[in-house]
Amino acid sequence: SLLYTIKFECSMASQQESVTNGEESKAKVFTLEEVAKHATADDMWLVIHNKIYDVTSFVDEHPGGVEVLLETAGMESTYAFEDVGHSLDARDLLSQYYIAELHKDDHTQGFADGTQVTSSDGCVIL
Repeated sequence: SLLYTIKFECSMASQQESVTNGEESKAKVFTLEEVAKHATADDMWLVIHNKIYDVTSFVDEHPGGVEVLLETAGMESTYAFEDVGHSLDARDLLSQYYIAELHKDDHTQGFADGTQVTSSDGCVIL
């Protein structure tokens, strides 16, 4: 199926990107407890789809203002991010701020209605 093909191609691309100089690099992993230490305008991390983003340098540029970011700073922010209905451009911009994965024990599941988010390159964001 098309969805399987997209997931497979994105998975293969991710695997290829994770190999550096013949060695597999490992993503950093943090718990929600660690993320919670980064909840100010001067040091802000967000968790979106089990990925951690350091958006500190973007706070002043955010079209919705710093206040909306502070509402979920240092915590799981997926629902707030999706509820706003961010554009594909905003989703692509977010990738610049990726720093780590959320520890598997703190992972959240997908949306109850089965909604999936797709990036502009066709990868399903899980």
